[in-house]
Amino acid sequence: MRRAFICGNWKMNKTASEAAAMLRDLRGAVSMVRDRVEIAVAPPFTALAAAAKAIEGSNVELAAQNCHSQGSGAFTGEVSAEMLKDLGVAWVILGHSERRQLFHETDAGVNEKISAVLKAGMLPIVCVGETLAEREAGKTLDVVSTQVKGALKGFSAADGARFVVAYEPVWAIGTGKTATSRQAQEVHAHIRGLLTELWNPDTAQQVRIQYGGSVKPDNATELLSQTDIDGALVGGASLKVADFAGIVKAKG
Repeated sequence: MRRAFICGNWKMNKTASEAAAMLRDLRGAVSMVRDRVEIAVAPPFTALAAAAKAIEGSNVELAAQNCHSQGSGAFTGEVSAEMLKDLGVAWVILGHSERRQLFHETDAGVNEKISAVLKAGMLPIVCVGETLAEREAGKTLDVVSTQVKGALKGFSAADGARFVVAYEPVWAIGTGKTATSRQAQEVHAHIRGLLTELWNPDTAQQVRIQYGGSVKPDNATELLSQTDIDGALVGGASLKVADFAGIVKAKG
């Protein structure tokens, strides 16, 4: 049985003090699901240190929203995986559609960042998903296949078993639109099939696949009840304690 994993992606929201205040409330609101659901939050870089202190001793883990593929160097404005690890980060979100679209990130670049994250002693949440135009053209599974294979190329089954993949249809991120449970399950099952091809059936069954895209307390239960949906990568709803806790409790 795969343990559910709910991660909140705060994007470019909350100062360090705002993050600490929210997390002091959140840790109490989700403490009862300690053994049933793994929980993480991904504040902006500037709030990571304050967040780490606020969740110390709780069942909430720390994630980052991105990192650079190199350990150090002349990369103004970037943050390395080693720097994140030093702050207590356990997970790093990689390949989010906003990074792909706004900052032109590629599958090959995501692949390099996964290596950096593993080398630093953390684990990746690897995002994949299609645009509205790609879905309407019937290309969803082809697009997702290309992204999964490109991002995960070259990694062993032993490494892959610890990865998390997040399916986030681009057309459902921040739009209020949500993939139906049937649509989401179809793509999640396809991803698990790809992981079987990349590694083996046992490894594929160990990998947790999150759904992301306008997840809210009122749709979380149905989405998270699907066979191959093992959790959620939550955007806007993760910025409010009640909403995020409601999603966590939907699986817990």
